[in-house]
Amino acid sequence: MTLRAKSRDSSSIFCLLLTIGVRTRPWYVAPVDQRTRPALGRPGATTHEQIEEAAFRLFDERGFADTTVEAIAEAVGVGRRTLFRYFESKNDIPWGRFTDSLDHFRAILADTPIDLPLHESVHRAVLRFNDFGPEAAAQHRRRMGLILSTPALQAHSVLRYAQWRAVIAEHVAARLSLDPGDLLPVTVGHVSLALALSAYEFWLAHDDADLLELIDSAMTGLRDHLR
Repeated sequence: MTLRAKSRDSSSIFCLLLTIGVRTRPWYVAPVDQRTRPALGRPGATTHEQIEEAAFRLFDERGFADTTVEAIAEAVGVGRRTLFRYFESKNDIPWGRFTDSLDHFRAILADTPIDLPLHESVHRAVLRFNDFGPEAAAQHRRRMGLILSTPALQAHSVLRYAQWRAVIAEHVAARLSLDPGDLLPVTVGHVSLALALSAYEFWLAHDDADLLELIDSAMTGLRDHLR
């Protein structure tokens, strides 16, 4: 691929990226499962979803900083050691099963047609990854509101954001025969994240906003502006 071709492709990518950010579901987490509690008797197997449900209930009641791991474990009916088999720390709980979500993201990107323009490939993948459906919108808003507004989570979020950006960088690098650490793939990952976070902040501030509509609107306007 020539430098000129890469330049054209990179311009397309930025257009797409600027659109993407608006419609991302917190990139990586399945909604908490609002299932009914088991009947009295021997407790069933603990699940990630049960821990999340108990934790979010306590976060709502006490705040994230004032909710201890011990309190979450007690609410679920397990010990600290058991809880840590599911989540390495309290900071990991708001992110859900993030590692599994990243694997799913990679699979989505890998499944995009090779003849699809790169910017379109990334755009479609990000949309699919963040399409939680209307039934999960309330919990998703709750989750993202916690992640983006809690000071104690910001340092941990930096690590998660880097992992998410890396998935995009890997895909861009593979398509352009570059290294994931090269400037263009890294830049695409950073731009995607910045746009997504901006979109989420807007979404969280406007109850009637729709993430997907925001992305589509941004995508159309950006392409027209950058032609």
